[in-house]
Amino acid sequence: MRSTSHRRAAAAGALSAVAALLAVAVQAGPASADDPWTSAPKAQKLGKVDPGALAVKLSPAQRAELIRDANATKADTAEDLGLGAKEKLVVRDVVKDRDGTVHTRYERTYDGLPVLGGDLVVDTAKSGKTEGVTKAAKAQLKGIDLSAGIKASTAEKQALGAAKAEGSKKTDADRAPRKVVWLAKGEPTLAYETVVGGLQHDGTPNELHVITDAATGKKLFQWQGVENGTGNTQYSGQVTLGTAQSGSNYTLTDTGRGNHKTYNLNHATSGTGTLFSGPDDIWGNGQASNLETAGADAHYGAALTWDYYKNVHGRTGIRGDGVGASSRVHYGNNYVNAFWQDSCFCMTYGDGSGNSKPLTSIDVAAHEMTHGVTSSTGNMTYSGESGGLNEATSDIFAAAVEFNANNAQDKGDYLVGEKIDIRGDGSPLRYMDKPSKDGSSKDAWYSGIGNIDVHYSSGVANHFYYLLSEGSGKKEINGVQYDSPTSDGLPVTGIGRDKASLIWFKALTTKFTTTTKYADARTGTLAAAGELYGTSSAEYAAVANAWAAVNVGSRPGGETGTSFENTTDVSIPDNGAAVTSSINVTGRTGNAPSALKVGVDIVHTWRGDLKIDLLAPDGTVYALKAASGSDSADDVKETYTVDASSEVANGTWKLRVQDVAAQDTGYINSWKVTFP
Repeated sequence: MRSTSHRRAAAAGALSAVAALLAVAVQAGPASADDPWTSAPKAQKLGKVDPGALAVKLSPAQRAELIRDANATKADTAEDLGLGAKEKLVVRDVVKDRDGTVHTRYERTYDGLPVLGGDLVVDTAKSGKTEGVTKAAKAQLKGIDLSAGIKASTAEKQALGAAKAEGSKKTDADRAPRKVVWLAKGEPTLAYETVVGGLQHDGTPNELHVITDAATGKKLFQWQGVENGTGNTQYSGQVTLGTAQSGSNYTLTDTGRGNHKTYNLNHATSGTGTLFSGPDDIWGNGQASNLETAGADAHYGAALTWDYYKNVHGRTGIRGDGVGASSRVHYGNNYVNAFWQDSCFCMTYGDGSGNSKPLTSIDVAAHEMTHGVTSSTGNMTYSGESGGLNEATSDIFAAAVEFNANNAQDKGDYLVGEKIDIRGDGSPLRYMDKPSKDGSSKDAWYSGIGNIDVHYSSGVANHFYYLLSEGSGKKEINGVQYDSPTSDGLPVTGIGRDKASLIWFKALTTKFTTTTKYADARTGTLAAAGELYGTSSAEYAAVANAWAAVNVGSRPGGETGTSFENTTDVSIPDNGAAVTSSINVTGRTGNAPSALKVGVDIVHTWRGDLKIDLLAPDGTVYALKAASGSDSADDVKETYTVDASSEVANGTWKLRVQDVAAQDTGYINSWKVTFP
């Protein structure tokens, strides 16, 4: 039995992932003669960008001063935002625009407890006036029972069980469970957060975060904290490396880039390893058999990524504080992966199958280092749609870094991991122009995409970025052939990679939060494009078009295509038999499209009770929505995308709806199918 009152409370408290974004009026700021933003090549690529909306290139000292200012006024900020007496703000990051606007990213605590999903970004004008707030959750922090009904040991046991169920080895809690307030998925709840260590099933270090309801012992959520991602290099030829000299000895310590260090793990799976050192400042010989070669590749990739973020976006180091991370190579044996860990502030690389293809190419290094940048900014939780966006951000800037590096032996492309041959057949790991070419990634959004692996759900944002940069259709770039489709069958005109990267970076650093989903990413990138180029600009329209082309939102001017609709109400029996509503499609030729849009409008007091299917004219069933006790909201107002390309278009299509649990009622208000 389920309590109706409890369910109503949960529905009322269901959060909207990101609050409305308020446009910030920007003024053109001064630029120096040697300003890289306004140099001829860069200015041509960025077009008529509003210079006032560009980020100031802060030195670590300038950033630290802004953080000190934010800390000094955070109590006043909390009061201005209307936060409760038990709520405190914790400054995490700050970005300043040239017009004086400051974007301050905060975490929150409640009665001294961390609030997970309580992060927010406050936009403050030069005058000191608050111009906008982006919240990870709209729910208010009030009425929280801080007395735990279960012991921490119970939560730890549950977390260990969750890790073992996923194939974890050497499983153990990294530390005792800590009490937190869980706000990311609805009403605030006292919970325990347990971090489980050991190794994942493939040998990757484990940092599984498990959230357990402190009153009931129910698992609320889980996510993985490990985010998978003169030198004679294996992939980039002979390059210059930043090193340090002490007496007659040299080390792979990049003194010009925050003292970034590169270590040799020598096939261990823990520890820091040994800092690469030698007497001649020559590293590797281009062959995997020489242990220094992978070190040279990783060190070079880290340097390129550091330079990209500093020179292009004005961010000095991963956290913006001028401090270098570290790289560890030769992890394990035959380990076919690479990963980022916040806990060690480091990137780690395996040597690939047969220890012959280290995962240290430019794009992989940039991918892993970007996980660190994301962790320090938007920090999208590594699970569900937010996890897909997190993973895609690393692919997006991996491509941007690779193009920016302009290395003759590893030219820029929209392929991920094309050098490391992870499949053993010479094919890339992922494709940004058509993600589904890898056999698992998705080209476009659909309602269940948050349920698949983040490396595959990332395809939606990867595809968006490619379309925004280059446009749809066939083209050749740096010798690589691309052919990018759109889910709505309409073309997209690209605005160039530099503009696309600038828009994504501004959204990442000033709009995205831990709970950002694809719809929120669309809102955030549109807001960023509006601030940079204006809401009536071609760039703003291109962002909307590129998202529509991956089935996130619609094209400017509304929905396109031919729609067939049934607006007759159909009652849905409570905990009863399935009902159907029919639409007769006529006048179409051939089969239905691969991106048939099914718009569903159902009025219901508890949508979690509903199972919804689309029935093709030949009776084939396409599942649109499963019933779920955790789907705690009213009504269903969704547009689903169905690959119906094997079905004849003309005929009677049916929407089938069944209420599978007692207590709640509703009806089909209307539904429609749209053919692009």
